[in-house]
Amino acid sequence: MHKPQPEPRSAYKVFRTISTRWMDNDAYGHVNNVVYYSWFDTAVNAHLIEQGVLDMAHGSTIGLVIETQCNYFEPLAFPQTVEVGIRVARLGHSSVRYEVGLFAQGAPLSAAKGHFIHVYVDRATRRPTSLPQPLKTVLEKLV
Repeated sequence: MHKPQPEPRSAYKVFRTISTRWMDNDAYGHVNNVVYYSWFDTAVNAHLIEQGVLDMAHGSTIGLVIETQCNYFEPLAFPQTVEVGIRVARLGHSSVRYEVGLFAQGAPLSAAKGHFIHVYVDRATRRPTSLPQPLKTVLEKLV
């Protein structure tokens, strides 16, 4: 098994800037690991909303997280600005593997990287459903 390594910015398709907050730091003086996962969600879901393919309140299809993972390489801390890179590593019939890189502002390599898998389901039945074509079109641009 290989040891995970930081990745360059060029490994990601789109970026979102997120400001750290005072409350993000833990007792050790760096951003607590749980905050990284919230940045994953924020970057991906904000992109989907901006592209017009995620309607959290009324959409008939929703993504449920079934797997998540993160590797940490360098600490991030308040007051830093974080640049979150996203890409799609796998686009299935009803699932998507998003990969995310977290970068200190202007840094060439990721301070952390991870992934999460969404299975898209019918909002009412919670059963897996095919990716809607508009969503699939947006996601194909991130592969």
